[in-house]
Amino acid sequence: MRQVDCPASLAAMTPTRPRIVIVGGGFVGLFTARHIQARTRRQAEVLFITPRNFMTYQPFLAEAASGNVEPRHVVVPLRPVLPDVEVLNARATRVSYGGHSLTVQPAEGPPYDVTYDHLVLAVGAVTRMPGIPGLEEYGIGFKTIDEAIALRNHVLSRLDLAETTRDAEVRRRALTFVVVGGGFAGVEVLGELEDMTRSACRYLRHISPADLHWVLVELTGRILNDVGESVGQHAGAELRRRSIDLRLHTRVESIGDGRIRLSDGTELRAGTLVWTAGVQPNPFLRDTDLPLDDKGRIRVGTDLRVVGTSDAWSAGDCAAVPDVTNRGATTPPTAQHAVRQARHLARNLAAVISGETVRPYAHRYAGSVASLGHHRGVAELYGIRLRGLPAWALHRAYHLTQMPTMNRKVRIGLDWGLASLFRRDLVSLGALRRERGSAEEAHAGYRAHGAMH
Repeated sequence: MRQVDCPASLAAMTPTRPRIVIVGGGFVGLFTARHIQARTRRQAEVLFITPRNFMTYQPFLAEAASGNVEPRHVVVPLRPVLPDVEVLNARATRVSYGGHSLTVQPAEGPPYDVTYDHLVLAVGAVTRMPGIPGLEEYGIGFKTIDEAIALRNHVLSRLDLAETTRDAEVRRRALTFVVVGGGFAGVEVLGELEDMTRSACRYLRHISPADLHWVLVELTGRILNDVGESVGQHAGAELRRRSIDLRLHTRVESIGDGRIRLSDGTELRAGTLVWTAGVQPNPFLRDTDLPLDDKGRIRVGTDLRVVGTSDAWSAGDCAAVPDVTNRGATTPPTAQHAVRQARHLARNLAAVISGETVRPYAHRYAGSVASLGHHRGVAELYGIRLRGLPAWALHRAYHLTQMPTMNRKVRIGLDWGLASLFRRDLVSLGALRRERGSAEEAHAGYRAHGAMH
């Protein structure tokens, strides 16, 4: 790497104020920056490093893919909500804690080094991509807003193909959709898109809902493992009631030429495979000199400081945060914990700058909510289990309250209101440069912007 000077705006920074550098543009990065900006009141200089100029609110990706919410409304522009923070749209490629610096690579031009007094790593996790033959070529990821739009376009194009072709095999393949992974992302995107395709059938002369074949493949014995067993079982029963084919204790063996081979010996003729099966810590963490656990996550203490350091911090999916309410465990990678950890991290960091006492992070998991499509959902909140319309309404209400900025809250609320008055919009616009994303390209993209789940 050629050593170059920082941009003039960085060089002009007043050295008397501590410099806080936040790396990663997901939940933890944005919420930490917002709370630090409010707590320090310009007593510190804050740099926010992320390749994209927005944060994606991932719990609404499924609704963006199905057309219930305008895709632009589920992303939050960074600079308007962080007026006292300098946002650098670039990739952090290396961290040297020993040198209190990190290397930044802009989209064009040479890299340069940035020094810091406090470092916050919030690069999140990436989708885990096992070496399944054909997955890189044919798998469609579901982690970013780009992929949500591309998936919507792809599914609608399959319906157009099935309506137009006279080849029975091509039609059958076009109308078979496989989602791999029975977690929140997989179940919610399947529920929303199955609803969308079912709604589309009223406008198609040659396709009925009975012709659609939606398949959910899950390696374990049940879906939604992060909620209570009875709630997960109800979710499975609801999907089966809608004729969705659940393949539990099953994995994908290979993909290619419109054929998906499963470990149970069956072969599916399908033109769509959506991969949502698991995450792993961002590989960028291996390019730091900070301590990692056996899963590749940053080891942090209960105060969210990196173990063995006094001025490096981390939280969210990329950190192994001790769960003080469950001795020996770490907090699960959920948006609920990410938002609370970000708030707590900012409080402790501000306390260190002011010479005050830090506090351990402690939060008893409140529960989970999941949407299964229009007016359908499951929820578990403080031991209370909800199903159907109440759970679906709770899912929307909870995530709407967590969505940053009143601007986005109002826009999403208006989207829902219009969707309740008019029939679903089935127009496919804004096709991206690829319909079926290469998993390797998606993986590189996750590394680039440190996506958070």
